[in-house]
Amino acid sequence: METKQWYMEYKIHKNRPGLLGDIASLMGMLEINILTINGVEDRTRGMLLQTDDDEKIELMGKMLKKVDNITVSALRAPRLVDILAVRHGRYIERDSDDRKTFRFTRDELGLLVDFLGEICKKDGNQVIGLRGMPRVGKTESIIAGSVCAKKRWTFVSSTLLRQTVRSQMSDDEMNPHNVFIIDGIVSSMRSNEKHHMLLREIMAMPSTKVIEHPDIFIRESEYTYDNFNVIIELRNTPDEEISYESFLNTDHDNERF
Repeated sequence: METKQWYMEYKIHKNRPGLLGDIASLMGMLEINILTINGVEDRTRGMLLQTDDDEKIELMGKMLKKVDNITVSALRAPRLVDILAVRHGRYIERDSDDRKTFRFTRDELGLLVDFLGEICKKDGNQVIGLRGMPRVGKTESIIAGSVCAKKRWTFVSSTLLRQTVRSQMSDDEMNPHNVFIIDGIVSSMRSNEKHHMLLREIMAMPSTKVIEHPDIFIRESEYTYDNFNVIIELRNTPDEEISYESFLNTDHDNERF
């Protein structure tokens, strides 16, 4: 039978001595391997498990329901957010109404880079939108995520060092394995027809595109919210408002968005 991974999460009501040892012993008797274990937020523990027998997972879940000190809150095939929660010991905040939107603050840049890296590792068409105010760390996070994914990044438009608007690229740069970084404001409002032709070609490629300021990009182009697989919001503080009005109507030739 095929070896599969599972994510288990349980809430601790009474953290008595030996509790984790008892749970690990049960898994050992069932020959379920613990790959990773971590505390996830307050009084919650997450585990990545591995077994070649789904019935053993089902049996373990039933047995753990009888343990008074814990409540199993998740037992499923691992999602990306589960893997990162165990890896970093904290959850990624997700919009309760819009499930494709994930929220980070600047003190979570390590978690964001890891999240971006895992997405960038995937092959095929991936369109990621990245919202955030100027100098919050958007472009730096994309570059670091590309490095984590062991992929080359290519700027299609940017204000990282100076305003960049590409109208053509070499064959090497147009490799679908690359990560294409697009500034939604620059590409939509400060470019020419050659750039737009290049942009359409890149958007049609089976590759990863990360678009900063996706709302402006959607507003000023033929692309819609449905073209995006994931929307990421990066803030300096949790309550910071992401607003474009303060810098959208000024000269940004020397300003980083």
